[in-house]
Amino acid sequence: QVQLVESGGGLVQAGGSLRLSCVYSGTTRGFNAIGWYRQAPGKQRELVGSVNWDGITTYADSVKGRFTSSRDSAKNTVFLQMNNLKAQDTAVYYCNAGGNYIGTYYMGNYWGQGTQVTVSS
Repeated sequence: QVQLVESGGGLVQAGGSLRLSCVYSGTTRGFNAIGWYRQAPGKQRELVGSVNWDGITTYADSVKGRFTSSRDSAKNTVFLQMNNLKAQDTAVYYCNAGGNYIGTYYMGNYWGQGTQVTVSS
């Protein structure tokens, strides 16, 4: 079993920043990366970015240059730093335990509970 707990969401004005955290625990041998997904009302869940244990990251085109994912291995925590936020970034953000091989993220079966990010224009 893997447990994922997100935090750090909130309400921010356009152009502002937030940093999301995802603490993972449990049986961690089965995955080598954390992926960040988001789901806006009425839309499908989409992959935003990921980071693997070698520090290799992937990002959706819509967030490249604005979002950065990193990992603190000592604290079993992955971060998503979100800068220059836009109204269209408003969504519930989830972390997922999966795999990142050769620059491609593969979704796993374990999810966090989600954290709401709201960007006011």
